[in-house]
Amino acid sequence: MAGGPRMTGSPLIFIVEDEPKLAALAADYLDSAGYRTKIMDRGDGVVEAVRRAMPDLLLLDVMLPGKSGLDICREIRVFSAVPILMTTAKVEEIDRLLGLELGADDYICKPYSPREMVARVKAVLRRLSPPEQNGPAGNLRIDEAGFQAEFHGKILELTPAEFRLLRLFAASPGRVFSRDQLLQHAYDDDRIVTDRTVDTHIKNLRRKLHEAAPEAEDPIVSVYGVGYKYQG
Repeated sequence: MAGGPRMTGSPLIFIVEDEPKLAALAADYLDSAGYRTKIMDRGDGVVEAVRRAMPDLLLLDVMLPGKSGLDICREIRVFSAVPILMTTAKVEEIDRLLGLELGADDYICKPYSPREMVARVKAVLRRLSPPEQNGPAGNLRIDEAGFQAEFHGKILELTPAEFRLLRLFAASPGRVFSRDQLLQHAYDDDRIVTDRTVDTHIKNLRRKLHEAAPEAEDPIVSVYGVGYKYQG
């Protein structure tokens, strides 16, 4: 079932929540704020729905029938940087930290105020939305269908892992990603690698970007003790 779209072209929010009243309330407030909404009450179909519809944000409950929100978050982060706002009735700090470590962008505790939820959604979308023209990813073009990237008009020869990392950076310029989060995006299988593998990929990406545009500043920035971000 789905909330009613109000504006064609407005951001699409997936509300993944198995409590019907709460889901309907969230949809009503988001619809009134100008968003389109789709309600899903089970976890086992969410990943494929995200692949098909490419929503602008997920309001994702931790506890769901079929598949947990944490598992959903982990699987989505392999192929997408779609913003994820997790909702949880659990108060243990480990649950919150685990959700963020898996790649969630924010969390909100139940029971929550619908107005606070809408404010959080707006804040996450505003923080993660890429600039339109001369922003951080302005000189980087990603062709997902062709699995190809261009920097300053020159095609980059990338490995699959490098392409996935660059695609992630381009989707969220300015956002800092930890090494663990980058590893989750770099590989689409369950191979065992260390977080230092990311450093090697980043080193190779920087070299290839520099070779494509020697006069340009290094767009991949190290954030000490945290990870990396792309800022053009």
